Amino acid sequence: MKYDPELAALLAQPWSNNACRGYVIYAMENCGFSPTDIRRVVAELHEVFDFCGLEEAQQHFENSPY
Repeated sequence: MKYDPELAALLAQPWSNNACRGYVIYAMENCGFSPTDIRRVVAELHEVFDFCGLEEAQQHFENSPY
C-alpha cells in the first residue's frame, strides 16, 4: 500500500466518544432540534457506544440512506 500523508494524519488523531457527541450536538443545534431531543440523542449515544464497535458503526453509516 502506498503511503498517504492525509490518511496518516487522520489515523493519528485519537478517537473520542465525547468529541463525537460534541459533533452530534453541534449538528442538532444547527438543525434546530430542541434541547430535550438533543439530550435524548446524547443519552442514546452512550448506549450505542457500549454495544457497537467502530467498524460496525462505519458499516451502518455506509449502508444507511443518509
